[in-house]
Amino acid sequence: MELLLIVAIIAVVAVLVKRNRSIGAGNQARALEDAKADARQAIERLGGQVFNLVGSDTASKQALADASERYTAAGSQIEQANSPTQARLAKQTALEGLYYIRAARVAMGIDPGPEVPTLDGQQAAGRVTEDRKIDFEGRQIEASPSPSQQTPNYYPGGRVAGRPVPAGWYSEPWWKPALVAGAWGLGSMFLFSAMFSGMAGVPYDAEAFESGAGDGSDAGDMGGGDDFGGGDDMGGGDDMGGDFGGGDMGGDMDFGGFDF
Repeated sequence: MELLLIVAIIAVVAVLVKRNRSIGAGNQARALEDAKADARQAIERLGGQVFNLVGSDTASKQALADASERYTAAGSQIEQANSPTQARLAKQTALEGLYYIRAARVAMGIDPGPEVPTLDGQQAAGRVTEDRKIDFEGRQIEASPSPSQQTPNYYPGGRVAGRPVPAGWYSEPWWKPALVAGAWGLGSMFLFSAMFSGMAGVPYDAEAFESGAGDGSDAGDMGGGDDFGGGDDMGGGDDMGGDFGGGDMGGDMDFGGFDF
């Protein structure tokens, strides 16, 4: 009699465990589908802009090229996503593309369109609030809060290879070597110090940049957790699919003075 009771208890426990596992798997599947649907809304919104806008100057054409790269990367990431975290990273890529769309529209002198949700790490990275021009390694690098012939390269602000990069318009994508290689060169701290020291919109100094700390208010990074191909990234380094326009990946990977 006791043996039958033990067998019955074991059977009941097994049924309960199986049911709980089934419920858990169902909840995970629904969470993934919800996250994918949310990401696809942003991706579709980005695609509509990419296919309908044509740049009219260097700054808008570059911004649209970057937006197109983000659209391609986001589409690839959402197809590979097998967790809500990965789906969210695909959405972040699409949102970054939408910032490039807004930048292109601003450069063309048209309404930038609806606001875009804040990117991970964007607030902590700060933004360019004044025109700056520095001499660095034998060349001039400029930063500005506005697009111009001298500053046609836009960045929406966020973290690149673990360090914050302020939003703004630049004469060259000085963050690109780190984006591609996944690590910053030895001169990056000196460039940052010369470019942003004392700038009101950048709430941290060169040492904080070097450590990747920013101002500590938004430590979010678009890497980490579930990734899409090694390290804290979605395709190598801290980028989202590799190189997003600008820069020369041929030969010794020369990006205007940064040699790898």
